[in-house]
Amino acid sequence: MTLKANVQLSYLPQHVAIIMDGNGRWAKKKGAMRIFGHNNAIKSVRDTAEAAAELGIKYLTLYAFSTENWNRPKDEVNALMALLIKTIGSETKTLNKNNIKLNTIGNTAELPLDCQNELFEAIENTKNNTGLTLTLALSYSGRWEIAQAAKLIAYKVKNDELKLEDINEAEFSKYLCTYPMPDPELMIRTSGELRISNYLLWQLAYTELYITDILWPDFNKENFYEAIIDFQKRERRFGKTSEQVALATV
Repeated sequence: MTLKANVQLSYLPQHVAIIMDGNGRWAKKKGAMRIFGHNNAIKSVRDTAEAAAELGIKYLTLYAFSTENWNRPKDEVNALMALLIKTIGSETKTLNKNNIKLNTIGNTAELPLDCQNELFEAIENTKNNTGLTLTLALSYSGRWEIAQAAKLIAYKVKNDELKLEDINEAEFSKYLCTYPMPDPELMIRTSGELRISNYLLWQLAYTELYITDILWPDFNKENFYEAIIDFQKRERRFGKTSEQVALATV
């Protein structure tokens, strides 16, 4: 019996973020090069996106390539970019079949031009889909995003387009890459690493964290359902007491 039957469809997170970690270690275990792990990770992306779409989750954001990943060996980076181009092109039909809209966040201007073209063509081809929004964080870092938001706000203040006294958390959030998406309620990290790796630093302030030792290429729909079920067992207090939360739901 699949774990899907145990998921409470009335209490789903609107937005799930994932750090897809462990591709290199998965490949090493099999005596292969790191890119072999990245190749085999595509099925996990497909399965997870389909599982989220089938449940009715609205937003799924995947940490696909960080700003820091540019520091990896050049051969690996080139292979990753080639794989990204190939995957985006081949998966567009699947996205449309599952009513999934593709989105991206990050400094995508740093990506190779052919990669940018493939990415934005897929975004254009899926823009009318009304189900899950699948966001790829590419050439992304949380600190970069916050710095960019601060620059945009400073520019508006300087040009009298925004008053200093009007800047608050809600206003600041409008200048982040993820706006107008809600903040993730659940963040899943594979491979057992206990850190958030410069990912959605502002947005994860009150996100529930789920860490699994499973390496990303082995992550499947059942593992995703397991994470959702674990989330549904937690009490989200946002700084309040359990009693206050209970009264608010009466």
